[in-house]
Amino acid sequence: MNAPDQTFLKPRVRRSMTGAEEMEAAETLLAALKPIAAIPAHPFAFLRFLIFTHTAGWTVGLVLCACLAGLFDAAVPAMLGHVVNGMTRAAAERSLSSVLPWFAGLILVWVGAALALRSYELIDSHVSPKLRALAQSYLFGYLLGHSPRYFQDNFAGKLGHKIKQAGVACLPLTNILCLETVYLVSLMSVAGFLLFQLHPVYAGFFVAWTTLYLGTSALLARRCLTLSLALSEEITTSTGRLIDIITNADIVRAFAKAFAERRMLSVFLRRERKASERLRRFLILMRSFQAAGGILFVAALAGLAMHDTVNGVMSVGVFTMVFVLANTVTAHMRNLSNRMLEFFEQLGILKEALQLVGERHDIADAPGTKPLLVSEGAIRFDQIRFRFADGTPVFEDLSLAIAPGEKVALVGPSGAGKSTLVRLIRRQYEPQGGRVLIDGQDIRRVTWDSLNEAIAEVPQAPGIFHRPIRENIRYARPDARDDEVIEAALKAHAHEFITRRAEGYDTIVGEQGIKLSGGERQRVAIARALIKDARILVLDEATSSLDSESEHLIQDALLTVMAGRTVIAIAHRLSTIAGMDRILYLDRGRILEEGSHAALLARGGAYARLWNRQAGGFIE
Repeated sequence: MNAPDQTFLKPRVRRSMTGAEEMEAAETLLAALKPIAAIPAHPFAFLRFLIFTHTAGWTVGLVLCACLAGLFDAAVPAMLGHVVNGMTRAAAERSLSSVLPWFAGLILVWVGAALALRSYELIDSHVSPKLRALAQSYLFGYLLGHSPRYFQDNFAGKLGHKIKQAGVACLPLTNILCLETVYLVSLMSVAGFLLFQLHPVYAGFFVAWTTLYLGTSALLARRCLTLSLALSEEITTSTGRLIDIITNADIVRAFAKAFAERRMLSVFLRRERKASERLRRFLILMRSFQAAGGILFVAALAGLAMHDTVNGVMSVGVFTMVFVLANTVTAHMRNLSNRMLEFFEQLGILKEALQLVGERHDIADAPGTKPLLVSEGAIRFDQIRFRFADGTPVFEDLSLAIAPGEKVALVGPSGAGKSTLVRLIRRQYEPQGGRVLIDGQDIRRVTWDSLNEAIAEVPQAPGIFHRPIRENIRYARPDARDDEVIEAALKAHAHEFITRRAEGYDTIVGEQGIKLSGGERQRVAIARALIKDARILVLDEATSSLDSESEHLIQDALLTVMAGRTVIAIAHRLSTIAGMDRILYLDRGRILEEGSHAALLARGGAYARLWNRQAGGFIE
């Protein structure tokens, strides 16, 4: 065999990160690096958790900047009123000396408001991206703790879409709370104080209108939220259907079903369009109310001020202050009302994501669990009872002991329980009764991660990431050296087809390894299991996609790898497991026969009939 071609050990050139960037990246990804057993279920609780845990000081800065901006903008109408009165005196005196100080003060107020807003944006340029990354990281970390059944019940595209949506939703929610709300409260506090100084009637009208306006806007926004959630659900459903069709584009083409799929998708797109139309029509109604309410407020307050100005109760400058203040308050109140719709919409999006992703884990580490310590690799099934969620029975009082280093094969018809047995070892399913023990340790009393670390598996449908081949093999042990990766590929007979490609080990294999053949994908999965070097090895039809020549080579490699390890192999092709220590023939969750290949053939039972059928094929 030729030595590995060193030209395929291409170093990766990356820009080195600074110490500050590395700390920032580590903090942002902290949620994904540690197992996450729970996340807050309510959107406000989730936001509060993110802010108080990671950005409390920065958020205080945001609130202070928004408060200052509101106070400065509230002072503009008062300063403008003084400028108008000063201009009146200046015109009579033909001198600007009386108006210049007020004009300078007006400029300072403008500058102060601008600086406060720019400071807010500067702080937010750090806070918002961090909150978005943290939200997605925590949700993704919790998502990975779900059992396989959860992922079978939900579209992968839908789950990814919800996590991305949740991260994006955190930004407007935080900004509406920290900027628009704080800003408007500061503005209205100063406005109410100024109007009360003029006359309690002004302040009373202001408070009454504000209460009615905001209360009605909140009710309308809640209705908009219902419509928005309906639209969001339709978008999510149609997106999931679309991704499902695209993922199976080859099947659609093979069966000439493009028109049928378009017709089916059009039903979901039509539902999405109808939901969008309902939301948009209601938005027109809501904005009509906002416009009418704003005009009423400005007209009424300006009318009162005009009356008092004409009667000599207030000056033209004070009238100017009231008029500008009313317009300023109305503009920002309308802005908050519009943002209130967005607030409830994003709140609904975040709530829906938390409900979907935040479902209780079916299988979770019990309190006080410890890492699994595997020294020998003994496996024991103790009176296992298991049924699927729909009630279908699989095992009733199954007991089985596998000695350390023993090679056991599972054969039998489809649905006999072979794959279920393996999933019980991996704790992907929880039995309704009995225990599974590894080296005497109940796997329900050890951490899930340590259990999976102790088992290497080559599944029938190997999962391949849209990443370089090198990273796919190294996935089992990220610290593996390049020469170890190549050694594993050589043993798996993958090195030959890898080096034939122009990019070698840096070849990007496409989604689900689409650029590789079935046999090549399986050999990459075998190399990945080899480099993991676990005490327990599970082979689920590990050579099913290989031709006879490659299968023979892989079997030789697997014999070397299996030495000293406990092995459980599932096989329909009996020639691949003839050399195993013990063969179990399963049927309907029961072990009908067990023994070596020779012993089972001599017995002349179910296994012998299956062997003769495969050896003879369809020839009588």
